[in-house]
Amino acid sequence: MLIINIKENESIDKALKRFKKKFEKTGVLKSLRARTAFTKPSVKRRSEIIHASYIQKLYEKDNY
Repeated sequence: MLIINIKENESIDKALKRFKKKFEKTGVLKSLRARTAFTKPSVKRRSEIIHASYIQKLYEKDNY
């Protein structure tokens, strides 16, 4: 359970923004979406490899 302490003279928008950030860090929504449909381990591994190669290309491009 997430608890957000609202500071004195803090707007609701700021508190809501802090709540959203904290909620996103927990990864609850991401895991919930992942559980809605089954993905085969081979497909999951393939997507991880594609993502890793994409990130690696970004870092290589940044260094040059």
